[in-house]
Amino acid sequence: MDLGTVIGLVLILALLLGAMAMGVGVGAYIDIPSVLIVVGGSIGALMVSFKPAQMKKFTKVFMKAVKPGEEDVNELIKKLVEFATKARKDGILALESEVNNEENEFLKKGLSMAIDGSEPDTIRELLEIDMEQTSGRHKTYASIFNNWAGLAGAMGMIGTLIGLVAMLLNMADPSAIGPSMAVALLTTMYGAMIGNIFGTPIYNILSIRNEEETVVKEMIISGIMSIQSGDAPRVLEAKLLAYLAPSDRVSQFD
Repeated sequence: MDLGTVIGLVLILALLLGAMAMGVGVGAYIDIPSVLIVVGGSIGALMVSFKPAQMKKFTKVFMKAVKPGEEDVNELIKKLVEFATKARKDGILALESEVNNEENEFLKKGLSMAIDGSEPDTIRELLEIDMEQTSGRHKTYASIFNNWAGLAGAMGMIGTLIGLVAMLLNMADPSAIGPSMAVALLTTMYGAMIGNIFGTPIYNILSIRNEEETVVKEMIISGIMSIQSGDAPRVLEAKLLAYLAPSDRVSQFD
């Protein structure tokens, strides 16, 4: 569970609802026509913008922001160093049992090809294709939330125009001005809330997670290449630690 994302969302909602409650009450900010225009309209526009198969993953992608499957980078480096040590001692075929029990599918795929005797260039090319295609899919799913932010804001403006038109057409009836103004103002508020609470922040954190996953895969590729070429474990570790910030580097050989 990513506490930062969860705490941030809860904090925003709590502060907004608290501010509303201390004013005229939360009920005054609830308007069904405004919800239909902004929420329904923006989701409908998203369905036009993306394929049904992509939209089906909307909730799953959102949960990736809240509960990511993060890789322990230091443990990964430790594992690759152990693989390199065993491969230098007993040969790369000795890693077959470890590969069969490996949970990281990307690492398992690369090591399996190395054990099978594939050429280093072939292994790198195939793993890089896998990495790039996965990253591309993640960017597409993240862009759903980025588009939602923009579409919700646009629907909010459309709702504002609808409310203003209704108000201007009923200027002679004072009782109709209030509801029309509510639609005009609340649609803008709903659009801004969706865009700035869910749309843009979720897009940003998903983009960061995609970049982190790509770096981990680059580390794995580098590690597999070193194991196959017979590099010393200390050399392999130095290569992998170079991917980390200096403050995060923990060597097993110190």
